Amino acid sequence: MPAYIIGRVQITDPAQYTEYTQVTPGIIAKFGGHFIARGGETITLEGQPEKARIVIIEFPTLAAAQAFYDSAEYRQAKTLRDTAAVAQFIAIDGVVPT
Repeated sequence: MPAYIIGRVQITDPAQYTEYTQVTPGIIAKFGGHFIARGGETITLEGQPEKARIVIIEFPTLAAAQAFYDSAEYRQAKTLRDTAAVAQFIAIDGVVPT
């Protein structure tokens, strides 16, 4: 069953964050993941207006998403983001299409 990592990111240092975005795609791909959305235009349909950068990454399984996040490669890449943004990331199981 597919799984997704959903991120809400408040960028504080755009130049540093750009470095982070350049190294993560290869790491994500190594764990079978790919971007579904990556900071595109958003429209708030209900509730408070969303101002964060939204990122959605699909993985083949929840275990693969967790393995990506826990990997040594991502931990190293994450140090670039830690000083460039404040982020919340959650992982969630998807649904099997009927």
